[in-house]
Amino acid sequence: MTTVLETEGLTKAFGRLVAVDDVTVSIDSEDITSIIGPNGAGKTTFYNLLSGQLKPTAGGVRLRPRGGGDLVDVTGDEPYEISRLGLSRAYQINNVFEGLSVLDNVRIARISLQGRTLDLTSRATEDEELTERAWEVIELARLEEVAETECSNLSHGDTRKVEIALALGTDPSVVLLDEPTAGMNASETRKMVDLVQRLNENTDTTFVLTEHDMEVVLGISDRILVLDSGGLIAEGTPAEVMADERVKEAYLGGEEA
Repeated sequence: MTTVLETEGLTKAFGRLVAVDDVTVSIDSEDITSIIGPNGAGKTTFYNLLSGQLKPTAGGVRLRPRGGGDLVDVTGDEPYEISRLGLSRAYQINNVFEGLSVLDNVRIARISLQGRTLDLTSRATEDEELTERAWEVIELARLEEVAETECSNLSHGDTRKVEIALALGTDPSVVLLDEPTAGMNASETRKMVDLVQRLNENTDTTFVLTEHDMEVVLGISDRILVLDSGGLIAEGTPAEVMADERVKEAYLGGEEA
């Protein structure tokens, strides 16, 4: 296995509140890794540090670029710089262009990878190579049937799949998934789990997710990291984590995250 993302002593304080406290982790390329913890454990802040939305108070983040190579220090880099290097994020709140088709949304993701500006999207349909690669991503995400559909007319499940397609459109080495099954019914949840597992097997992208549904977490994860009060309290396989007394104590009387 190869480390694609790692943190060392990663810390974020807001005044006296330490939201992420000295977290050191390594994410391996072959694993689907889930990050869980009670509400307020620091998961969102940790994601924001990884993707550049927040700058750390201490510690660092290193990312393996798309295409391989040595880990690169991205501590304090801007989100667009980290994205261009190889880390993409699919948000819990839909972040698609609702007035455009699925295909046009993925084209825009490809344009951003190429460093082109969004005012060139009017000519994107004339770029055969761009369109061909966009279709490859759409097929990976199983969105062929709705490729020409305006995103405002999609089901919730398909809209979340578009979010993942946008992330894949930049050829990332790592994708952070933020509550990928939130708001889904049982059938949509099964399809999303199947999609992530298939993408993990058939692409060079490594998937990391936060998720409230513990059934999903236990079914999809090769490795689980548990945060509580900003600190890493446990890590390991699903069986190892669920047997950990610190994890049981953190969730005792609380809602799983």
